[in-house]
Amino acid sequence: MELLSSKERVDTALKKVKVIPDSIRLKPEGEIVWVELDLPGEKANKFSSGVLLRLRQIIAELGKSTYKAAIFVSRKNNIFIAGADIEEIKGLKTAQEAEDACNIGQTIYNELENLQIPIIAAIHGACVGGGCEFVLACDYRICTNDPSTKIGLPEVNLGVIPGFGGTQRLPRVIGLQNSLDIILAGKTVPGAKALKSGLVDQCVPKEILEEIARKVAKEAIEKGKRQKRFKPQGFMNVLLENPLGNQVVFHQARKALLAQTKGNYPAPEKALEVVKKTYGMKLEKGLKIERQAFGEMAITDVSKNLINLFFMTEMVKKSTGVSGNVTPHKVEAVAVLGAGTMGGGIAQLAAEKEISVRLKDVNFEAIGKGLRAAQDIFSKALKRKKINSYEMKRKMALISGSTDYSGFKSEDVVIEAIVEDINVKRKVLAETASHCKEDVILASNTSSLSITEIGRDLPKPENFVGMHFFNPVHRMPLIEVIRGEKTNDEAAATIYALSKKLGKTPIVVKDGPGFLVNRLLMPYLNESVFILADGNSIEYIDKSLLKFGMPMGPLLLIDEIGIDVAVKVAKILGAGLGSRAEPSPLMSKVVDTKRFGKKNKKGFYKYDANGRSTGVDSTVYAELGLGSPKNNLNEEQLVHRALFPMINEAALCVEEKIVESPEMVDLGMIMGTGFPPFRGGLLRWADSLGAQKIVDELEIMVGKYGLRFKPSAPLRNRAKNNLKFYGK
Repeated sequence: MELLSSKERVDTALKKVKVIPDSIRLKPEGEIVWVELDLPGEKANKFSSGVLLRLRQIIAELGKSTYKAAIFVSRKNNIFIAGADIEEIKGLKTAQEAEDACNIGQTIYNELENLQIPIIAAIHGACVGGGCEFVLACDYRICTNDPSTKIGLPEVNLGVIPGFGGTQRLPRVIGLQNSLDIILAGKTVPGAKALKSGLVDQCVPKEILEEIARKVAKEAIEKGKRQKRFKPQGFMNVLLENPLGNQVVFHQARKALLAQTKGNYPAPEKALEVVKKTYGMKLEKGLKIERQAFGEMAITDVSKNLINLFFMTEMVKKSTGVSGNVTPHKVEAVAVLGAGTMGGGIAQLAAEKEISVRLKDVNFEAIGKGLRAAQDIFSKALKRKKINSYEMKRKMALISGSTDYSGFKSEDVVIEAIVEDINVKRKVLAETASHCKEDVILASNTSSLSITEIGRDLPKPENFVGMHFFNPVHRMPLIEVIRGEKTNDEAAATIYALSKKLGKTPIVVKDGPGFLVNRLLMPYLNESVFILADGNSIEYIDKSLLKFGMPMGPLLLIDEIGIDVAVKVAKILGAGLGSRAEPSPLMSKVVDTKRFGKKNKKGFYKYDANGRSTGVDSTVYAELGLGSPKNNLNEEQLVHRALFPMINEAALCVEEKIVESPEMVDLGMIMGTGFPPFRGGLLRWADSLGAQKIVDELEIMVGKYGLRFKPSAPLRNRAKNNLKFYGK
């Protein structure tokens, strides 16, 4: 039994908190009061302890006042409330600390809900996490139909569960099925979808949000306070809301959840457990179970790793990619050289972000293919109702095609995406530069060729930079911004800013063999082929790495990349990095059998007419003279053999300043290769094992498999001095 009541615990905790008085202010308007959310010095409103204390003061003031209705509104641009302060979540050390932090939010939201006057939330912009939980405690919710308005509970993406009442109030407002869809996936929904589910009462243009909120407040004063509760509509929804239907919903939700997370992310499972245990329960009892579960999740390694990843991405958002005060060029129009799959994908991405694109190739047939590639991506978005037909036509109209350089004088950036041949790239870029304005930024989408060498003969090599997209362009979140020896800060900052404008996560990389991602990825892919040659099956190799958390098995990934392409990149890296990047002889042998992977529907896997894998091609063993697989490694040995060379190479990348920090290595590997986020990234995982263990195992592998496993000097130094990549 708790010695202090919930309210007393909150009172005691808040005595230690310094209030932020200007974060919330009252603006009277007759019998209505506007409650303005406007955290000083920040672009976003967030509920830190100091802001929550101010909210409690405001609630107490409203309770004593003669106002008849209150409207909460944000004074930030495109942000209502961005949730709780994640810095505070990161600092939680014990389950009890986390539970107490939840108790504060839950108690204050209860006090808001219990006010005797109607409370209206006028929502424009992001309203997520603790912000969404806040509006669920309000009586009326009105949002805008602006694209910036997103409402939801993304907590599981940080390895925790909603802790300010989200697991309790959301099902009460929108029903079990809809709420699980949001809670378990960490979803946010746009205004129209929020209206359809009942999450908001009205969805209106932002220009009339306050007018409508005022009207709702006046009507609420006449009708009295209400708190909307979910009422299922239609036979099937009514059926699913009864006890038997609930069990079906929970069973299907768990099945789908495990298929997605593979048991590696405990927070969604815990959220499902909480909703299942508390659905239909009295609010106070449910809130207690919720905050206890939050406490359990907040101190897990998975949560800490996902929060670290959040801060890494935030670091990118705030950075210019260069040191010092550098202003990037304004980019409103780009040209793309090469209208292949990659060029068409880049053009589509730019148009999606409202940037005018000029697509150039040698003939109109090629341009047609690029336009079709862009059209196909937009069509899929249309089919999924992410855009409407008008938006699709308008955005496609931003892409034009040409076989000459007409219009290039007005382009701010030109992105080259032609054949991966250094001499062809040099020639085309030199020709292009002569048709552009003097300060144009030229960028090459190369995966492995030296930016310094490509730009050597350009009239302004200082305005030339690498911009390495990953395939498929519209899905892969990473862009490597590669600085050649002469690339200046303005060029790097411009491409960095453009990458963010395109919705991508950029990392700045120094020129060198394979840059960062391919330099680390190829030893992993290469070693998987060595492991295959040593008598382990394709299924076993891929399943072992999938179980570890990789999004795709390495041999299936080689098929996706193209086996011939992988061989080419492996040879380039082998030439640049020496014995530790020794290509597997089996890779070239596979290409000799005309197995190129998915693109010709023949690789380590078989493919149907639509390019979907139909399973391992077992004929590959005999064709390559491998014999029957024996699977002579256990899972841990296999995983370590495949991944430790990546760590070894990453230690060198940190030492050589290929990127500026271990964080950028981990961000690059997570965003560029899908390295499991729950493990925190390659180097955080390395720290969890310890450098000495990694060096010891690499030494054993040197004896068994060769010099490609020789521990690098930087890794040996970490082992010798018991150093971690992150802190002590």
